[in-house]
Amino acid sequence: MTNFVVEPHPLLAVVAFETALPSKLVELPPAPALASLLALSAEVPLKPSDELRERVRKMLRQGGYKPSGRGKPASEYLLRAATDGTLGSIHPTVDACNVVSLHSGFPISVVDLDLTRGALSVRLGRAGESYVFNASGQTIDLEGLIVLADDEGPSANAVKDSQRTKTRDETVRTLSILWGTTADRGRLDAAADWYASLLREHLGAETIPTTITSSQGSRSEPS
Repeated sequence: MTNFVVEPHPLLAVVAFETALPSKLVELPPAPALASLLALSAEVPLKPSDELRERVRKMLRQGGYKPSGRGKPASEYLLRAATDGTLGSIHPTVDACNVVSLHSGFPISVVDLDLTRGALSVRLGRAGESYVFNASGQTIDLEGLIVLADDEGPSANAVKDSQRTKTRDETVRTLSILWGTTADRGRLDAAADWYASLLREHLGAETIPTTITSSQGSRSEPS
């Protein structure tokens, strides 16, 4: 079971779970029924709203980050692509994440657990911190942005995940992190449950709860 510590934050709620894939990522077959849920017209249990979008942006602004333009939450990119008709299937593991993020309105990160190093934590990005987020070497400035970090530094956030710990052909274990707000905790839990059920149903994966501990000492229930 994966464990990580979350630094205190007045607006942030985080839900996460580990996934054990039935084979290497590259060996998983397509899942057309899952891919069909990428349409905005799909019959799904959750729908996004403008009010939720603003609450997520407010949460990200809390540390001084500006979630707009190219720095907006990943869920907003998905909604724009789906509205434009350009959101398509990539791979079942990616599709499951995108389906839930699109329809729930919460940004979601997915990292390869075997590429993380040491203890995991959720904290604000520090001055001077950045990472490469794609194969072409583009970087994102992380100061003031809520990040997942390991012993080598930040590895994911609600905008763009690090190239260092992204899933790859050999991936067999992932950690999914849903970035939400304290005002939407019930919806966040529902989104995580739906996400896990999609992975089990369409990929034959095993989903494993995580233990999230506040750095102040209080422990949350595993998701």
